[in-house]
Amino acid sequence: MMLADLGADVIKVERPGDGDETRTWGPPYAGGEAAYFLAVNRSKRSLAVDLKQAEGRALVLELCAGADVVIENFRPGTAARLGVDAESVRARNPAVVYCSISGFGAQRAPARSGYDFVVQAESGLMAVTGEPPEGPPAKAGVAVVDVLTGLHAALGIVAALRRRDATGSGDRIEVSLLDSALSALVNVGQNALVTGEEPARFGNAHPSIVPYQPFRAADGWIAVAGANDGLYARLCEVIGRPDLAADERFATNDARVRNRAQLVPLLEEALAARSADEWAAALDAAGVPAGKIRGVLDALRAAEPATVRVAHPTAGELELVAPPLAFESAPLPAPQAPPLLGQHTRQILGELGLDPARIADLEARGVVATATA
Repeated sequence: MMLADLGADVIKVERPGDGDETRTWGPPYAGGEAAYFLAVNRSKRSLAVDLKQAEGRALVLELCAGADVVIENFRPGTAARLGVDAESVRARNPAVVYCSISGFGAQRAPARSGYDFVVQAESGLMAVTGEPPEGPPAKAGVAVVDVLTGLHAALGIVAALRRRDATGSGDRIEVSLLDSALSALVNVGQNALVTGEEPARFGNAHPSIVPYQPFRAADGWIAVAGANDGLYARLCEVIGRPDLAADERFATNDARVRNRAQLVPLLEEALAARSADEWAAALDAAGVPAGKIRGVLDALRAAEPATVRVAHPTAGELELVAPPLAFESAPLPAPQAPPLLGQHTRQILGELGLDPARIADLEARGVVATATA
């Protein structure tokens, strides 16, 4: 989707009948399409083709022969069994950038599939998420490992295309959910390597910075990031407790981390006196990073323009989260609606040179499928 946001012509190859399984991950639905699917498939074209049939494989290989990039996320080994693996594609298109995405890495776990939830568990991410000290492990509120893996894949693809511009050579990229999750552990992972100990669970607090956590205000919650001694001193001024900045127990971040249990209740007491909006405004005016903890819909509305509207074949006018990038040189292409299953089958096959009669024959025999809006 990010590559499509940047202007790439992205063709999503799906199996007839079911298509991408996220099409059924609901409710909620809009126009018969799951909101989950709508969230991650803008600006793609859908080709519904049966890869288990020889004619279907031949069509996809022909499509790959003219592609700059091919991405697959089958269970390791499945692409080879279907005949659309890197070797088969590169035999016809040596300059292609072929990207494989797996759960645990084809070299590490060649027969293992994986979902974001399972990888959050096995990567250590769940172990450091949740209420301290002995609360149950918790996953992130969204499939953050899937998102990170997509970002890593997109970055690797762009780098490989840049290299191809210089050398003329294609490349193969492998990205896994597990490696993406381990990379995302950043300071928590490094802390474990340095100490040789399992990290403690800090809930919504930070293991190495105090104060850096949510606090209950008079009418809600506010997140406060007093990430250095200067910001902490300003925070203390705003809340009317300059003595807490002068107190040697709290004067430095090292001291605040060691005396977290003594400091946090004092800050909680002070911040409970005013509303979240009042504190957010006062802290922002003082240059202290802080923000009201918002609901998702509230956040999207508060950050306008954060959404775009597209015309969807079955849902009508559909509101989507907007692409996150902006370029000074030129605007991004206008986002297009996520496709119905097989919505572009006839169009894409026509671009491959198939005439309408041949396409109709393939459709009648179940090799391909087209959308019926």
